[in-house]
Amino acid sequence: MKYIRQSAIILSVTCVGELLKYLIPLPIPASIYGLLLLFALLFFKVVRLDQVKEAGEFLIEIMPLMFIPPAAGLLVSWEQMRGMVVPLCVIIPATTCLVMLVTGKVTDFMLKHKD
Repeated sequence: MKYIRQSAIILSVTCVGELLKYLIPLPIPASIYGLLLLFALLFFKVVRLDQVKEAGEFLIEIMPLMFIPPAAGLLVSWEQMRGMVVPLCVIIPATTCLVMLVTGKVTDFMLKHKD
């Protein structure tokens, strides 16, 4: 029952993120609205971490499975992507390194200012 309640909280926040996408005319994905909303709810202690922790950990554990359908879609559209192989081979590693760098710096900042 605990997992159902925790999943319902996460799903509710995700649904509100979807609504915000339609109400706010910005080119921001609904998932980002949902993440920011959940972060704000956790930060202001409207939702406690123990109310969503186990369901969140489960979703993180199964995250690699979520990449299988998009990867299969890339294989199907290989002919259309053939002309973009070189730019993609440059952009993907560069942006991956950038994300890792920013994530590391934000984590360092948050650990230093934990108090």
